[in-house]
Amino acid sequence: MIAALCAALPLLGGCLATDGGRRRPSAQAELSPPAAVPQAPAADAPPTLAAVGGQRIGSGAVKVALVLPLSGQGAAVGAAMRNAAQLAFDEGQQPDLTILVEDDRGNPDGARDATQDALRQGAEIVLGPLFAGSVQAAAAVARAAGKPVIGFSTDATVAARGVYLLSFLPQPEVDRAVEDSVAGGKRSFAALIPETAYGNAVEAEFREVVARQGARVAAIERYPAGAPGPAVERLARVITGPGATADALFIPETPEGLPGVAAALTKAGFSPARVRPIGTALWNEPALFTLPALQGGRFAAADRSGFSNFSGRYQAKFGTVPPRVASLAYDAVMLTAALSRQYGSQRFAEPTLTSGAGFAGVDGTFRFRPDGQSERSLAVYEIRNNATTIVSPAPRLLAKPAI
Repeated sequence: MIAALCAALPLLGGCLATDGGRRRPSAQAELSPPAAVPQAPAADAPPTLAAVGGQRIGSGAVKVALVLPLSGQGAAVGAAMRNAAQLAFDEGQQPDLTILVEDDRGNPDGARDATQDALRQGAEIVLGPLFAGSVQAAAAVARAAGKPVIGFSTDATVAARGVYLLSFLPQPEVDRAVEDSVAGGKRSFAALIPETAYGNAVEAEFREVVARQGARVAAIERYPAGAPGPAVERLARVITGPGATADALFIPETPEGLPGVAAALTKAGFSPARVRPIGTALWNEPALFTLPALQGGRFAAADRSGFSNFSGRYQAKFGTVPPRVASLAYDAVMLTAALSRQYGSQRFAEPTLTSGAGFAGVDGTFRFRPDGQSERSLAVYEIRNNATTIVSPAPRLLAKPAI
């Protein structure tokens, strides 16, 4: 480890190392202990920074584009992500970066214009945008210029070679939840999946990971969003009663839809003590922890402690609570700062960005795959007595990438 880098970049710098001066991705990634959380915002905390296009953060030699919705759809979130980028720059000991803050106006045309403007100013990499269509538009411009993109969309279909997603993708969450269940002795899985784009994405991953783990899919039922009753009745034969053939039930529902699914399961006589419910990070809402059908259920999500620490520091500086995705902008800036310090002209090259060791961020270790999707170290939470506890901590190191 390079001591100066680790000290300057406590979250992301600690995952980068060198070997005798040779510039190559590190063999291991390490997480640093999170900083203490301020108990309350400072009384004289400055107001939230105005977030408009054309701003710059820093005046360093390495130019980085930060493309966000600072007006139009998503403007409030975009402003918070811009603030998180400022926080990263400040906590990164003023790295040798110039962050070109560009407004994509919350739409693809704006993203294309913003990216073109940033590239004309010499940006070497594009951070953002937030929405899937905007990522695609920005990527088309960046690819033509031979520059990589680190987008914040959760739509895995926009990922591609050179277009990396630093977001909370559902696929790793499905993998972690199923792998934990199999490790605990579960071998037969059923699923209740809404007929939504999210449902389509997670069903494909669910089938793949169950097969990969040597388990079986007992049954899958789909249902129109908001109307799970008939699907629960059809699935009852494998998830209720002494003759239940499944020992785990996958329910990838939103916080809004999950109470209806839970009520239908309870009405059908479902016992979570006999068939364990499992889900994704969408379950990570305290209002859901009281549902009888989810008691003993498990879901995979990033460890909350990292974001709690980040949120405390953000509140102390800006006087407001950051949205969940603000940590992505923070990590993206920390990452570019760390890579620019260590890897010179190869700082944003594909082998550097896709290091198998990954990088340590606010929400744990993450890495980019060559296809643009990301993998994260996730914890497994169990719902019990109207609360959650971690039953399987997030690993500090990611498993060796599959060949």
